[in-house]
Amino acid sequence: MNTTTPSLCQIKSNHASHAWNKKKRNFLSEECEPLRGDMDEVEEKSKDIINFTAEKLSVDEVSQLVISPLCGAISLFVGTTRNNFEGKKVISLEYEAYLPMADNEVRKICSDIRQKWPVKHIAVFHRLGLVPVSEASVIIAVSSAHRAASLEAVTYAIDTLKAKVPIWKKVS
Repeated sequence: MNTTTPSLCQIKSNHASHAWNKKKRNFLSEECEPLRGDMDEVEEKSKDIINFTAEKLSVDEVSQLVISPLCGAISLFVGTTRNNFEGKKVISLEYEAYLPMADNEVRKICSDIRQKWPVKHIAVFHRLGLVPVSEASVIIAVSSAHRAASLEAVTYAIDTLKAKVPIWKKVS
């Protein structure tokens, strides 16, 4: 039997679609899209998970967020602090962001991705504050049924994030 029933989206926040957790110095935003399809299929809501945090990022944790039994591919981009910039030694990078606008711009990127590619889940995590050499500054994970969509979506996400999202980097 084919029925199309939208699922409700549960938003993890105290207000609107995002929350600032001062205790953890963490800005987490999650938005879902309903999955429409055959009731015999596994029902799973598509998720856009956006997180700006001063805490160390974990590739394993972010990749786990986009796992789906409906998907055969998870593509990741991990941007790390390197020890040099324009021939000079780097100790760390420091990131600042205008959070409401940054969250909004990353949401637009997620929406654009969903218009261009058949992806399931998207996670965009960006570190704020000091990020020492070799630690992750940004992790983007995308799941899809096939690899081409997730690989192209991850490339689009990082390129667009760097061009449009109000996040500033200071080299020290």
